[in-house]
Amino acid sequence: MLRKRGSAILCGAFLFVAWNAILVLYLWGRPLSSREDRELAGKRGGADLAGDVIQMAEAFEAELEKQRKILLQIQGHRSQWEQANDNGVSRGAPAQVAIPILVIACNRVSIKRCLDKLIEYRPSAELYPIIVSQDCGHAETAQVIGSYGSQVKHLKQPDLSDISVKPEHKKFQGYYKISRHYHWALNQVFNSLSHSAVVIVEDDLEVAPDFFEYFRSLHPILKSDHSLWCVSAWNDNGRDGYVDPGKADLLYRTDFFPGLGWMLLKELWEELEPKWPGAFWDDWMRQPEQRRDRACIRPEISRTLTFGRKGVSLGQFYDKYLRYIKLNSEFVPFSKLDLSYLKEEKYKEIFEKQVYSVPLVRYEEIQQGQLKGPGPFRVQYSSKEGFKVLAKNLGVMEDLKSGVPRTGYRGVVSFLSKGKRIFLAPPPGWNKYDPTWS
Repeated sequence: MLRKRGSAILCGAFLFVAWNAILVLYLWGRPLSSREDRELAGKRGGADLAGDVIQMAEAFEAELEKQRKILLQIQGHRSQWEQANDNGVSRGAPAQVAIPILVIACNRVSIKRCLDKLIEYRPSAELYPIIVSQDCGHAETAQVIGSYGSQVKHLKQPDLSDISVKPEHKKFQGYYKISRHYHWALNQVFNSLSHSAVVIVEDDLEVAPDFFEYFRSLHPILKSDHSLWCVSAWNDNGRDGYVDPGKADLLYRTDFFPGLGWMLLKELWEELEPKWPGAFWDDWMRQPEQRRDRACIRPEISRTLTFGRKGVSLGQFYDKYLRYIKLNSEFVPFSKLDLSYLKEEKYKEIFEKQVYSVPLVRYEEIQQGQLKGPGPFRVQYSSKEGFKVLAKNLGVMEDLKSGVPRTGYRGVVSFLSKGKRIFLAPPPGWNKYDPTWS
């Protein structure tokens, strides 16, 4: 599309220059009149000759005005082209990079629900190859995956052996196998299949209609902004009633690694792979040594929904939080939006100004419906215990990982309560997370 637009712009500019060159040459070389006209001009005298010159000049001026308007149109198209270029597509760029979807699978035949939605919403099989990596060797699940034929690439983790763990970790054997599987699968995607980026989903996730549009549009920002290390489709506090249904296009930076449908680049995998943990890979990702003060992008309204209550986590958080997560149903054309506000310096300035310029209120005022005005409002915490009490009472997730609250950015958690935007925030001048808050 951009290459066609660029060709049209160059062609228009060339025609503009060529037309004016021909016009000038024509007017310069044109005789003032035919022989009959010269005879008549001799009779009429110099006055009529001057009139011809004036008429010719007026015609020339009118033609130049017409060409000026054409040039303005060309410039308008050029600005649109350059805006697209600023969003990560360069002039003369090759075809868009493929972003594979890696589905981590084991023994859920319900993977069909996940794959059906991925295939239904996928705009291009070439740009979004679906790679299913299966652990466990579960025959029924393998049969479901195989039924999709060439629509998906089915990889099978070759090492299904038990992992030697400490006696007290024997009950966590499943977590060790998951970590081993992720390590193998990501090496397949980046090293064996030579992809430069990947979106990871698990077999119990359903995706939103604009899932592919979301990740494609944020890929350039992830590549260009080194203060980011992932893009996630998930909002941990994204339950119905806690998100604004009218702001499906709203995106945030978050210091908390969300997972549950997330994109990373090959460069990040090259950094993480040599030290990949034996188990609990997601919490390992949330440690300061891995995060290194980098953020992820996450949406106001989730682009994934988990339907898998049963798993190695034994339904932790599912019944209380996860089953109520709102899945976006409105297609947002992110590729046509200006997403530059997500760049670190701009976002930090705007976000902090927004949070700390709104009224400071007490939890009781929220609970009793005493807030005046449309909001937003700020509720302040200054200790680990204070955060947990407020989060629990306000209905958002209260657990912390290495001191970072779920969805938090610079300590701030944003959500709706009784229809009003609330910022659960530390005092002004926040400096850094305390890893002991866990």
